Amino acid sequence: MAPSANLGLCGLLATGLLSSTSLAANVDPRNALPAGVVAAPYYPAPYTGWVANWTESVTKAKALVDTMTLAEKANITAGTGIYMGEYVCVGMTGSAPRVGFPQLCLQDSALGVRDTDNITAFPPGITTGATWDKNLIYQRAVAIGQEFRGKGANVYLGPVVSPLGRKPRDGRSWEGFGADPVLSAKAAALTIQGVQEQGVMATIKHLIAYEQEMWRMYNIIQPAYSSNVDDRTMHELYLWPFAESVRAGVVSAMAAYNAVNGSACSQNSYLINGLFKDELGFQGFIMSDWLAQMSGVAAALAGLDMGMPGDTMIPLLGNSYWMYEMSTAILNGSTPVDRLDDAAVRIVAAWYQMGQDEDYPEPNFSSYSTNAVGLLHPGALIGPTGVINQFVDVRADHADVAREVAQDGITMLKNDDSLLPLSSDTPLFLFGTDQAVNADGPNACVDRSCNTGTLGMGWGSGTARYETFNDPVTAIKANATNVTTYNTDSFPSDIGTVSDDDVAIVFITSDSGENSYTVEGNYGDRSSDGLVAWHDGDELVQDAAAKFSNVIVVVHTVAPIVVEPWYDLASVKAILFAHLPGQEAGYSLSNVLFGAVSPSGHLPYTIPVSEDDYASTVSLTGFEFGQIQDSYTEGLYIDYRYLNKVGTKPRYAFGHGLSYTNFTYTNATITKVTQLTTLPATRTSKSGLPSYNTTIPEASEAYRPADYDDIHVDRYLYPWLSDDDADAAAATGAAVTAGTTDGYNYPDGYSTTQTAGPPAGGGPGGNPALFDIAYTINVVVTNTGSTYSGKAVAQAYVQFPDSDFDTPIIQLRDFEKTDTLAPGESQTLTLSFTRKDVSVWDVVEQNWVVPVVDGAYKFWIGEASDALYLACGADTLTCNDGQTSPV
Repeated sequence: MAPSANLGLCGLLATGLLSSTSLAANVDPRNALPAGVVAAPYYPAPYTGWVANWTESVTKAKALVDTMTLAEKANITAGTGIYMGEYVCVGMTGSAPRVGFPQLCLQDSALGVRDTDNITAFPPGITTGATWDKNLIYQRAVAIGQEFRGKGANVYLGPVVSPLGRKPRDGRSWEGFGADPVLSAKAAALTIQGVQEQGVMATIKHLIAYEQEMWRMYNIIQPAYSSNVDDRTMHELYLWPFAESVRAGVVSAMAAYNAVNGSACSQNSYLINGLFKDELGFQGFIMSDWLAQMSGVAAALAGLDMGMPGDTMIPLLGNSYWMYEMSTAILNGSTPVDRLDDAAVRIVAAWYQMGQDEDYPEPNFSSYSTNAVGLLHPGALIGPTGVINQFVDVRADHADVAREVAQDGITMLKNDDSLLPLSSDTPLFLFGTDQAVNADGPNACVDRSCNTGTLGMGWGSGTARYETFNDPVTAIKANATNVTTYNTDSFPSDIGTVSDDDVAIVFITSDSGENSYTVEGNYGDRSSDGLVAWHDGDELVQDAAAKFSNVIVVVHTVAPIVVEPWYDLASVKAILFAHLPGQEAGYSLSNVLFGAVSPSGHLPYTIPVSEDDYASTVSLTGFEFGQIQDSYTEGLYIDYRYLNKVGTKPRYAFGHGLSYTNFTYTNATITKVTQLTTLPATRTSKSGLPSYNTTIPEASEAYRPADYDDIHVDRYLYPWLSDDDADAAAATGAAVTAGTTDGYNYPDGYSTTQTAGPPAGGGPGGNPALFDIAYTINVVVTNTGSTYSGKAVAQAYVQFPDSDFDTPIIQLRDFEKTDTLAPGESQTLTLSFTRKDVSVWDVVEQNWVVPVVDGAYKFWIGEASDALYLACGADTLTCNDGQTSPV
């Protein structure tokens, strides 16, 4: 989300039905959707309460919501306005203080508490994914959860699994964990677990197919782009991480800015009601991204539970799609009472589910000021002041966790002549401005919206302030006795004679971020620079390679860059992709450079030979008049899946990563755990659904309180109506009920009858049978080196047998990382494959199908997607070393 995103472009005023002036639910003109693309209606919004481990929380929530007035229920389902709230987080809901329900503080970002002090700037998701270390992913999440709780933030707006990384140039995939649904899913589930164990609500985002920054938002000129995704691709790629997140117990989700199959995500009934709430069994609440809500009644009917930050697309005017409009819509009968009640119950149930009803701290910071005292409602420009920052230090020892993530994410792609690790007395020459922190300070650019100095994170709402920032040059000087620095991106002309023992370390970058900022001509996405190093980084490497016999290239990047101009130069001996290291950029890198640890990161994406090697459909979508159509015609084939399909060798494959030592993967055994059938067991029926009152309440429940004039703040959003407006709305509702006037024009397919749910559902994440373990593989990993200790990653891929279904050659299904193994030491790792792992989505059955029961599935184990030499057969239940890698 981004409170500052595109505010100047937002807005399309129209007259709303049965309500006051608001923005229209539909923005014209539109382009026709491609043939066969449809966002089917799915109504009504499913009730929460039918998943067993939510029963207690939903029961308590229902009891509390039943005591609320209409205005109180409307108040807790929407934000109080951008830059508003009793506490100034990036988002604040309304409250119901009469019954003891507080305002909720919703806060960015996925890598740390945004826009406040005394916090840790952790490495973002892409670096975390590059560790391939489940334990470390979880530890990072625990630390993040502790910091959000310490600051009094109720809701952590993370983790990110969309964008997934379909488009190499997209602006925000660095906030997620990598260009594979399973890597992303497992990292997200562990993040949710670690954060929510601290009592903080996690938010899985952005729902869904949000793979580009440019043209992402609806505005006065045109609708947001439409991601057109077929049913099977949706399930097997983009929905997969969301399913695992729901299974992990995530309590909130965020709808994306874009449209899917022509319908805006925030009011897409098939997406929210059908896929997320019914098929995946999501029990918590779904919020809009900031200023992504498109309508009032339509969004409510489609299953949106919370409007953020509460304003219409033109913020700060005091207008809202909900709040007083929700009170109006309930009274006039356009929004069913049970829809509001279920939204409120979902929000309150999430609060109970996290135990926030007991001893949860109040927010102690402001996102909009560094002063101790200031405006309580800065969006109002004038108004009450008070203490807004208490400067609570929540860091504890979290720098250690941040450093370990940054360090273990460093991915060594090349190490000719064993140049690394370095000796402390090796003469070192450092080039590139990325070696040192921005001279104006690490926080000199708002939301990190510049590529100046060491690149520790991308830009936009997915950032945090640096309280400390150790840069590479400082850490290297602390480890080496002879360091010469050239803090420039142009190779100096005054370098003297260079000896064969001298080593050049060249720092290069590639940056991206949110479309709320344009950096060096890049509109969030890497629209201008593409997959090329910024600041003429390729030339800097080439110049250094022409002068020095030993060159190490350190790359801080958001995603892949093409390394062809220099990767195979004779003097380029070593390449380290350090990704985005956060505040511990220097110490994490120096630990690897000087051998305190062996590098153990692996690529969370593919590095191609050329950007043209990818399918043309994954390039950035350009401008069109009307709604831009972004059709996912490549289907399942993104990143390594596509290159494998067309037989194109990457420069460095997905999962590639070297170490200072070597490992073997041997003595594998496979065990069949569950006998599979073509279809999973029939789902159980829903039970325990709440019984909601559907009677329109009295108009007096929305009357403004007697002291309204005393407490009113300009542009603050309230749920109350004037007595006259409430009475008029109620009169309309009574006339509609009596049939004397026409009511709301409900969408095609609308129904008020709760459904039994699709066969693929039945529990959190889908049918519980999907998560039955089908096979396990034990494999012995041995450090066969003689000098260095290190960690290895066992990557497990499935190769489907021939069937009527087209499947990628290999697909990642599990991974495990060893402890640090000394030379000669071994460790046995266990890798698991579920029913879902060996299934495909059948668009006819509308279910997960095992295409060949007991078929010749091959489970490949190795150290990268192109380094798989051990295979186990599901049909023979035997494993063999020395196999030919399938790609």
